[in-house]
Amino acid sequence: MRDVRLHDTKTGALKALEPREGHVGIYACGPTVYNRIHVGNARPFVVFSLLKRFLEREGLRVTFVANVTDVNDKIYDAARARGIGSEELAREMTAHYVADTDALGLGRPDHEPKAAETIDGIVALIQALLDRDAAYVDAAGDVWFRVRADGAYGSLSHRDVEQMDQGEGLEGADRKQDPLDFALWKAQKAGEDTAWDAPWGRGRPGWHIECSAMAEELLGLGFDIHGGGNDLTFPHHENEAAQTRMARGTELARIWMHNGMLEARAREKMAKSVGNIALLPDVIGRWGRDALVLFFAGGHYRQPLVFDDETLAQAAAGVRRLREAGRRLVDGPSPEDLAGHKDAFFTALADDFNTPRALAEVWAWVREANKREDVGADDLREMLDVLGLANLLDAEDAAGADDEALALLEARQAARAARDFAEADRLRDELAGRGWVVRDTPQGAELVPADG
Repeated sequence: MRDVRLHDTKTGALKALEPREGHVGIYACGPTVYNRIHVGNARPFVVFSLLKRFLEREGLRVTFVANVTDVNDKIYDAARARGIGSEELAREMTAHYVADTDALGLGRPDHEPKAAETIDGIVALIQALLDRDAAYVDAAGDVWFRVRADGAYGSLSHRDVEQMDQGEGLEGADRKQDPLDFALWKAQKAGEDTAWDAPWGRGRPGWHIECSAMAEELLGLGFDIHGGGNDLTFPHHENEAAQTRMARGTELARIWMHNGMLEARAREKMAKSVGNIALLPDVIGRWGRDALVLFFAGGHYRQPLVFDDETLAQAAAGVRRLREAGRRLVDGPSPEDLAGHKDAFFTALADDFNTPRALAEVWAWVREANKREDVGADDLREMLDVLGLANLLDAEDAAGADDEALALLEARQAARAARDFAEADRLRDELAGRGWVVRDTPQGAELVPADG
């Protein structure tokens, strides 16, 4: 195994990955399921799925946990706007999330816990904080974390504690003992249709405590890597770290690994609030999963990544180039004098998971191979497999859709023509569940295997 180093947000430096007994635990914050996910939400899913592939190739056992936040203010609000129950909306959007990320062809995380299924652990963690006087209950039944009780608060996000705004608005502000404090438990309010009983009253958990409890339950304390978008560093991850530290007397994770955001050309973060989002299934439908995965791998995970037609077209051209290379290769071992590129590829991944530098070795390998005849594909296949793109070396086989899949495609086209987009989306998701991605082209819709 190579010496793997990853950038730790807390220390601001590269930190050695030191697995215990050959096992690595990774927790990455997943979506809040009040709407379909956009392509920016998919970046951490791809980054940590590929990181798992690399670490397993290095001989490690990896447990990858990506949660689903299915209890949240945004879910209540979105469900109320649609006139349905919050549990129904959460189930619907969770199903969409699974289908949409299945279409990436990278497999599923080992565990995908839901907040609503972790209430007992959440309540126990809050009680531990109350027992240690790191939390308090107000007159309305809300429970607050006492920020100043944690002398290390702010050490993850490197912010001045006095300047921190939890972003919780004015709700309950008059009941806080300190403006810095944040909610661990929120008493049930009018119009909130989902709540649970707790020793301090009926209600539901705050966002931050959910992840602390789910991560601890599945990975224990002091696990190796806690990941997520860098927009979560504060307040979400800062609060997760503080809660566990005060409740358990130890750190939640050893490395905090954050990916950058997707941006438009104007350097504007992709976000629903900004209105510049592109839904993941739409992007896959237009460009294909191969181009999208290659696009993500083309940027260093810590850096912002420009998402537009130009960058996706470049990725699509890369996919075509790799497919063409695959047609020229033969099965079997690669020439020994090309092995240096493979070694440099994996060395780049060991150095803060530098996928663009690793890809440069892929392209160098392809350039050399294209100058020769009867070159074996094994080295290239091994490299592309870590990136989830080994399928590009296989013969294309977009044919083979059964009659039921073709009928579903026809029904989807009819629904789109009738402007029944909800039904069209449902049929697209059903096709995804059968292993097919619908790609809309100027020549019409076609079915493409989800892993191809």
